[in-house]
Amino acid sequence: MNRYEMIYIIDTGLEEAARKELIEKVSALISANGGEIEKVDETWGKRRLAYAIDYKTEGWYVLVNYKASAELPREIERNLQINENVLRYLTVKLEEKHSSVKPRPERPAEPAAAEAPAEEAPAAEVPAEEAAPAADAE
Repeated sequence: MNRYEMIYIIDTGLEEAARKELIEKVSALISANGGEIEKVDETWGKRRLAYAIDYKTEGWYVLVNYKASAELPREIERNLQINENVLRYLTVKLEEKHSSVKPRPERPAEPAAAEAPAEEAPAAEVPAEEAAPAADAE
């Protein structure tokens, strides 16, 4: 089963009871065709549309997350297209996130003797030959 996210916009001229009935009808359609509803979110509510659709400037947004076979979204969209109270709809298949990055291999622990403090380490001496050309340049 694939995971889908669908959002549809309902006409705000529809009364609240009829709007709730339409939302239940869409949810029942998903369940009746073997789908499994994860979440129905109506909290987006009434919003202003970016552009007028059939001379309407506001719509009621509903977000539905569900699991279903590959054929079900086409059937749901067919039913939403027939319904004159649905202004727009969009269904998106959600992909499972797979990481293509391999985990970094762990480095073997270095012996503690190799980590000598900087104070105990002898200072590197500059050979006289390297220092001499700088003195000759004068």
